[in-house]
Amino acid sequence: MITNESSPLTAVPNENPLAPTEPTPNDRLLQPVSSDNPPWGIVSGFATWATSVLCLLFVPVVVVLPYMVYVYATSGPPTGDSLMANKTFLFLSIMGVIPAHLITFAVVWAVVTHWRKYPFWETIGFSWPSTKSSWTWFGLCAGIAVLLLGIGSLITNYFGGEKTQLDQLIESSIQARVATAFLAVATGPIIEELVYRGVLYPAISRVLGVGAAITIVSLLFAGVHFYQYKNNFAVIGVIALLSVVLTVVRAITGKLLPSFIIHLVFNGLQSVLLLLQPFLDKGERVAPPPSPVGELLVQIFRHLV
Repeated sequence: MITNESSPLTAVPNENPLAPTEPTPNDRLLQPVSSDNPPWGIVSGFATWATSVLCLLFVPVVVVLPYMVYVYATSGPPTGDSLMANKTFLFLSIMGVIPAHLITFAVVWAVVTHWRKYPFWETIGFSWPSTKSSWTWFGLCAGIAVLLLGIGSLITNYFGGEKTQLDQLIESSIQARVATAFLAVATGPIIEELVYRGVLYPAISRVLGVGAAITIVSLLFAGVHFYQYKNNFAVIGVIALLSVVLTVVRAITGKLLPSFIIHLVFNGLQSVLLLLQPFLDKGERVAPPPSPVGELLVQIFRHLV
């Protein structure tokens, strides 16, 4: 019998088809490609991060290996103490970070562009948000960087901490000092931002949400440096704070350029202090303990190498 009653098997249509619905992960995947909806997934994001870490671990070793063979052939097996006192070895270990960063950049480019299917800088969000002028955003980012540097100095001054191998590294020669400052400005900020906030953050955020992405990225950023700074928790805290701020800025703005500028100014100010420190200490018979700012930059730069 035919009736006007609806069948229990018939789906009831939405009473208000115009009512907004919460987007599902599949819906987000169907949205246009952008810096917050990248064409790579979470597996590619973590693979890119792991590759960057492996490059920093092994590429400098490859760079310095020929010199170590030369030392072995001319002076016998080197010891750890002799290597840490060898200016050439320390300088080459710093310069080995440059090819490591270049390889990392190539990997990031391949992941972001899908081998030239997407524009690199646009896809990764390397631009200013449209809500304010470029100069306004630059001023805000520079102010945040100065504030972070001040807070970091207070933290290291209050909690202190032991010296690390970077003290020997920087103090070994003027070449090592200049090379460290160069890397901290020329390659460090751009590579780390591309990996952590450019590739890894949006991949995690799309799947697990913004809060989880900020937490995971910050923990990874600080965690890879834990072994290096295990005797100085103050520096680990500063690194974690820096990562949290950079990732929050990335989440709020939806762009990578503001985070990069904060990182660049933060490292740039430290590089200036790093290069000026020998002149400020000149004339002292015995080298004094590092100042709070000096200790901060000596410890922070260790994460570049």
